[in-house]
Amino acid sequence: MAPIMNTQQHDPLGWHGTTILCVRKTGPDGKTQVAMAGDGQVSMGQTVVKNNARKVRRIAGGKVITGFAGATADAFTLLERLEAKLERFPDQLERAAVELAKDWRTDRYLRRLEALLAVADKDRSLLITGQGDVLDPEDGIIGIGSGGNYALAAARALMTVDGLTAEEIAKRSMTIAADICVYTNGRFIVETL
Repeated sequence: MAPIMNTQQHDPLGWHGTTILCVRKTGPDGKTQVAMAGDGQVSMGQTVVKNNARKVRRIAGGKVITGFAGATADAFTLLERLEAKLERFPDQLERAAVELAKDWRTDRYLRRLEALLAVADKDRSLLITGQGDVLDPEDGIIGIGSGGNYALAAARALMTVDGLTAEEIAKRSMTIAADICVYTNGRFIVETL
């Protein structure tokens, strides 16, 4: 018989409540739009603690949009580090992300941080993890957090609908995720490039 896994080990307070979705789509005019959306709900156990958290932000002078899932203080620490890397490597999001992932993986302090980052600029959309991963999704869609997989699936289906912009796909997908995931609400912040 397999041992029972303690799901509270990495989340002792039972914090939940993030859905982040990044959608990259090229329109019929040949221009690419990137939209990142995040819900506002933060829950502790079965209680909604906050409805209007801002989990999607612009950094690097507005050239990069970011979304985070996980511990808020950890995510802010990582966003500050990413912004410092972008100052060191201007307009090189991939290089800055790789440098952050290397630090995150090897630094004793950073290694303990529990968060995921979705980041995008005009050219790339990336998922950065604490395991040293910098992933560039081949379909241009990233979904993270409690409702991330629901939003991701909805966005993949909506990408085939003609005439929808990246922002419209992100909003509709987040609405679907909010209808399914109890840790996701309908108060979205959407940033576009």
